[in-house]
Amino acid sequence: MNASNPPRVTWRTHLSLALLGLVYIFSYIDRQVIAILIEPIKREFGASDTHMGLLTGLAFGLLYAALGVPVGKLADKYSRRTIVAVCCSLWSLATLACGVAGQFWQLLLARMSVAIGEAGGMAPSISLVSDLYPRERRSLAISVFMMGPHFGVLIGLALGGWIAQQYGWRATFLWFGAPGLLLGALVFLLVREPRRGGFEAATAPAAEAPAESLWTQVKRLLAITAFRRLALACGIVGVAGYGYGVWTPSFLVRTHGLSIAQAGLVFGVASGCGAVAGALFSGWACDKLVTRDVRWQLGLPMVGVLLAIPSGMAFFLWPAGAAWTLGTLPVPHALVFALAFGFFASWWPSLSYSATSHMVGAGERSVAAALLNFFITLFGAGAGPLVTGMLSDLLIPRFGTEALRWALVAVMTLLVPTVVLLAMALNPYRARLARMASPAS
Repeated sequence: MNASNPPRVTWRTHLSLALLGLVYIFSYIDRQVIAILIEPIKREFGASDTHMGLLTGLAFGLLYAALGVPVGKLADKYSRRTIVAVCCSLWSLATLACGVAGQFWQLLLARMSVAIGEAGGMAPSISLVSDLYPRERRSLAISVFMMGPHFGVLIGLALGGWIAQQYGWRATFLWFGAPGLLLGALVFLLVREPRRGGFEAATAPAAEAPAESLWTQVKRLLAITAFRRLALACGIVGVAGYGYGVWTPSFLVRTHGLSIAQAGLVFGVASGCGAVAGALFSGWACDKLVTRDVRWQLGLPMVGVLLAIPSGMAFFLWPAGAAWTLGTLPVPHALVFALAFGFFASWWPSLSYSATSHMVGAGERSVAAALLNFFITLFGAGAGPLVTGMLSDLLIPRFGTEALRWALVAVMTLLVPTVVLLAMALNPYRARLARMASPAS
């Protein structure tokens, strides 16, 4: 490909984005659907909140975080499309295995297997999307891709709760695991593998990743001040985000008296719709604002997290008992704040990955995205549900059935240092982009 034959955005580009987005939706369904299944799994296996925090968080997060960066290294050398297709099939098979687990340890191993597969989905997909679209459209494109978790929450919780109530919790894993096998095949057959560097490579050769060990590369990336502060901020906000996503359905069951199906439906719709709207808005707004000042790439996530703090606190502290009724479905008034939280809290993920793609060369975007994902997953997915579950168990003697409410309030306070770290990354981010644009760099 050269300047006389530049890359173009075509229907195949959009189809590739749509398929990668669908894979990410089912990735998140398979990862998060267990949140609506906590109560029936607890009853069947006699588990505590700490045990469930281990199952929903640490068992998944450790393997996902450990394998994500090495797979990202592979994706910067080999076919990203093939890696995504194979990994999608692997985690879908593991999700099916969750549905046939007869003992708690078997379910734990199956969840760990889901993490092994999903470790190879995120970073190669971000790298593909970054190369499929030009820089001026990249934030919106990545925001569209990053709507996967929000649709995953909406579908997984709303439909998953209904399936669990009608057919049992095992059926939920079986229903959601099977489609991923078809999606893996479609990705392999239909997703376009663009030239590394994408549109930038049409006018200048794409910079190859330096020939260095993975550990050396990781140390070099973490030496970038803006990236290091962004990664720490995402790790901390991930603890609150995953604790919120995994334990809120149980909070609605325990505090607001909803059934599993009702909790999954109202929380999935409120949180999912708010997050989808927020992701689209933030991607569109960011592409507009960064033309004035590149710092908005991290400034918008900072503002979003800041506005999410009062929304989250109000959601968990709102008194139980006050609810609207839609037919036979009770909708607690507190869900208004879950809608707002979903809107504002959805700004930081996609814009952070987009910022990361701008801070590194095209030849190492997969590793950089995987490294950012390492912080989010290890601290967020790994520690968030576990810490929240442990806090809930510790607070039971004082607060009884309200222990989970106060554990979630405590976790929400982690959004404050996130805002501080994002603010500290603004000027280093601008300086990093200026150095990369310099002819001498």
